[in-house]
Amino acid sequence: MKHNFKYLNIWKLSINLAVDVYEETENFPKSEGFGLKSQLRRCAVSVRSNIAEGSSRTSNKDLNRFLEYSQGSLYEMQTQIIISTKRKFILEESSENIENQITELQKMVSGFQKTLL
Repeated sequence: MKHNFKYLNIWKLSINLAVDVYEETENFPKSEGFGLKSQLRRCAVSVRSNIAEGSSRTSNKDLNRFLEYSQGSLYEMQTQIIISTKRKFILEESSENIENQITELQKMVSGFQKTLL
């Protein structure tokens, strides 16, 4: 069953998260251009891209697989946010905001997956 990704709340929230990640990584040190900065941005794009790609699939099983990929990217992003905060590339307040968004999105994706079973 196809879902229009533009109407999925998880996709909409993943867009907001990606924008925040891009803004927070804008001032990372140049030495992180191919490190944490790049990896965080790739994760942020991966979350929403996998939701969109999965929504085009004709079976709930296929959609669920892409949602699993999104979940993996969210957990990866969470780890990188923690490292970035410890390295003082991101302020504690900004880190908490992004982590809260990640946690909320993880819960929402998981809830959506349960509806697909």
